[in-house]
Amino acid sequence: MESTPTKQKAIFSASLLLFAERGFDATTMPMIAENAKVGAGTIYRYFKNKESLVNELFQQHVNEFLQCIESGLANERDGYRDGFHHIFEGMVAFTKNHPRALGFIKTHSQGAFLTEESRLAYQKLVEFVCTFFREGQKQGVIRNLPENALIAILFGSFMEVYEMIENNYLSLTDELLTGVEESLWAALSRQS
Repeated sequence: MESTPTKQKAIFSASLLLFAERGFDATTMPMIAENAKVGAGTIYRYFKNKESLVNELFQQHVNEFLQCIESGLANERDGYRDGFHHIFEGMVAFTKNHPRALGFIKTHSQGAFLTEESRLAYQKLVEFVCTFFREGQKQGVIRNLPENALIAILFGSFMEVYEMIENNYLSLTDELLTGVEESLWAALSRQS
């Protein structure tokens, strides 16, 4: 018999896949149960309803993503380029561990079903990135664009490349990652 953590992990994995591919509204609890290979009633042992499931999944991934991009940055203040390198490495590490999670976060970040706790977790993530950009703008290192535009350049481009990797249009190589990082930095930074 499967253990409780294994079943819950299967439910989270199936939910992430379905929410990322189909969205919240088009995903049903029976679909999640079938994909997770558990009974529909099993899901309700862990989650009150679909809203509580998506909120727990959202918070888990937002918080883990924030930890990944913060990792090493607090101790590394040799410059904004080094800081950006740490953020980029965190994005890569998170995406390798959770291939569909960034797409899930992006498409669900404005959902009416999100709880206040989920909204606060997302706001903390956005504020971390915006603070990095604001500080860089004050130092004349980051382009003088609105924060939302900078976020769209960073995450939009990154997610598009990873989607191409997942769909086998690109091969994940160190050379590709280096080139993507350099390209993103060039797009975000003020060239001297």
